[in-house]
Amino acid sequence: MALDSDKKSERAISARATPDDIPVERALRPRVFSEYVGQAKITDNLKVFVEAAKQREEALDHVLFCGPPGLGKTTLAYVITNELGVNLVSTSGPAIERKGDLAGILTNLKPRDVLFIDEVHRLPRVVEENLYPAMEDFRFDYIVGEGPSARNLKLKLAPFTLVGATTRTALLSSPMRDRFGVVCRLEFYPPEELGQILERSAHILHVQLDREGAVEIARRSRGTPRVANRLLRRVRDFAQVLGDGRVTAEVAREALTRLEVDDLGLDRMDHLILKAIIERFGGGPVGVEAIAASVSEEKDTIEEVYEPYLLQEGLINRTARGRTATSRAFKHLGIDPPKGQPGLF
Repeated sequence: MALDSDKKSERAISARATPDDIPVERALRPRVFSEYVGQAKITDNLKVFVEAAKQREEALDHVLFCGPPGLGKTTLAYVITNELGVNLVSTSGPAIERKGDLAGILTNLKPRDVLFIDEVHRLPRVVEENLYPAMEDFRFDYIVGEGPSARNLKLKLAPFTLVGATTRTALLSSPMRDRFGVVCRLEFYPPEELGQILERSAHILHVQLDREGAVEIARRSRGTPRVANRLLRRVRDFAQVLGDGRVTAEVAREALTRLEVDDLGLDRMDHLILKAIIERFGGGPVGVEAIAASVSEEKDTIEEVYEPYLLQEGLINRTARGRTATSRAFKHLGIDPPKGQPGLF
């Protein structure tokens, strides 16, 4: 059965919406480029592409956002939609199980609408192949009947923009990847930009946030805005219940210590992963499947959520033989590295 577009789709947030009208996560989400902090090279280019599409009164070319979770891929899809002044229909790769589902979504799009597919790398292959003519020629091929009586129907679609988001670019097929005219890879944020994001979020949430408190939260936020906003809300709770409501550096340190978030932003699971590599497997190399079994976590979660930041911080190496802990990981955990351990630097 095709997806019900009224129930499965999500319209873009109106610029007039207030934090009281919508959930917290969406209230904190920037709605236009002027509110978006960071990823300057990407947003500067997107501004040009969006303005050019508006001047020509055409659909924006298809856009692919890549990068670890929480860096703003979904947010940029909303920003693009609001800047274009069109509707956003949002879904995810696993939710589109059959080509009939895809047909129901595509045929309900209006001219120049944005279709956002999160986890686009998880689209079933048969569904993905039916997207090719839709992306290139704005048509949908549908076969009616079976055997000799089968007929190929070509449904004409309104020109639209597909915005895909993926944390696993390598899992996208080449034909799919090549059909995106704009490909943007989002990077981790420096603490300075995370501090600006926290100050904006604190204003929306009516939180009294000192500059030093913002710095303390920012440097423990794994370079990720989603993590920064989550930690801000939790620190706010401690400040409200155990203090006077103001988030200072001292309050932030105390709260984050109780939340088991250390000075590098590593949480309990990060420590379990590093200790598994070091203590159970002698520093590595060890396969990610063995690590996942040791810490009782899914392999995909380790690869998509935890591993990118550990690699970014130089705490692990990823080799052909498996993962190895670096000397920095040993030092951070206060463990003496064995002499001559392979993979250490």
